[in-house]
Amino acid sequence: MFKKILVAVDRSEMKQAVFNRAMAIAKPAKAELLLLHVLTAEESGSPDMFVSPGLSYYPVVNDSVLTVYREQWQQFEEQGLETLRSLEKIAEANGVDVSYRQVAGSPGRVICSIAEEWDADLIVMGRRGLSAIREMLLGSVSNYVLHHAACSMLTVHVEPDEDPANVDEVEAAQSAS
Repeated sequence: MFKKILVAVDRSEMKQAVFNRAMAIAKPAKAELLLLHVLTAEESGSPDMFVSPGLSYYPVVNDSVLTVYREQWQQFEEQGLETLRSLEKIAEANGVDVSYRQVAGSPGRVICSIAEEWDADLIVMGRRGLSAIREMLLGSVSNYVLHHAACSMLTVHVEPDEDPANVDEVEAAQSAS
């Protein structure tokens, strides 16, 4: 039985399906959740230092560009924390022990490191479903975690035509208890 579940979420629409699946496991097992968001420049919606109005094809890094980037990064961090806090409230309302962390770094490595440090029994995370060639070129966080985690892992895959918000595992877990 799983007692400590690390839930790796990002700001994509898939986060809801990942969270719901983790809740469906945690609630009946009375397991503790650790919600984790890894801040990375590769995440969709992260600021890009070289995308700034008025910059030419050859980017120039100066104080004003760095200032804008820092402000955008702080907003990005706050949005990640808001996501974690909203998921925390849902878990608490459902009687699940929960905490959260937001850490900057390489997602696969950070997930594995924190799972081991926290002594997680299970990691629940999404997967984008890249083709083998795209995965080889772009890398895959879920593939990295699968091969490096010291505990079990559950990947949640949402079909392209499926709305992640409709993967309603929380209600299924509530009705089962």
